Amino acid sequence: MTTIFIGIGELGATCLGSGVLRTYALSSCVAVIMLAPRKRAAGLLHVALPTSDIDRNLAMDKLGYFADTGVPALLRRMRECGCRKDDLVVKIAAGGAVSIESGLRSNIGGRNLEAVREELKKYGMGAAAQDVGGDIVRTVSVFVETGAVIISSHGKALGEL
Repeated sequence: MTTIFIGIGELGATCLGSGVLRTYALSSCVAVIMLAPRKRAAGLLHVALPTSDIDRNLAMDKLGYFADTGVPALLRRMRECGCRKDDLVVKIAAGGAVSIESGLRSNIGGRNLEAVREELKKYGMGAAAQDVGGDIVRTVSVFVETGAVIISSHGKALGEL
């Protein structure tokens, strides 16, 4: 079984009907999963920051880094797989709180979640399922053939979205 690894700020999609899309180290970052069960296609996006206003050059190099460039880019990839918006089931994961060195907690995870939800809303979409918040580090594995989305942390399965 082929595994496609999606790094921070990256996105990928497959319409081969099988394989796994996987991303690691989701804490304040947000995973956006798009599934087209009837077509056995799937896409995965690893958003690190809410808006590309922060760094336009980075946004051009890594469309997936920001919610406002990543969500439309993932939708384009899914269209390239022959999927229409009506074919898609969207799921999201992570967007947790992060402790920074001073002991303070950052709300970047909450801002990332809000930006992803707003971007999806622009396309008339929302998340059918989610596993968000908290202070754990998540791994997301998307099994294309079955459409299963497994959330794990430190090698232990937490559940299915």
